[in-house]
Amino acid sequence: MQKAVIQLETLACPSCMQKIENAVKGLNGVNQDSVKVLFNASKVKLNFNAEDIAITDIENAIENLGYEVKGSKVRSA
Repeated sequence: MQKAVIQLETLACPSCMQKIENAVKGLNGVNQDSVKVLFNASKVKLNFNAEDIAITDIENAIENLGYEVKGSKVRSA
């Protein structure tokens, strides 16, 4: 299991948070219970299984919603 922190562009509204959270939770390989969108910090924290999904796939899912990903940090859980 890997831990990831994804830095996003500044989030404008709480509904943005919900959209991102739902999209990331729906990805195969992401631990649904670990997904947290930090509104004030514009970050997404999550745990994922690197054998099932790559961090770039998670970033792409967020960017496909229209939110810019500034960068990610991944480390072993």
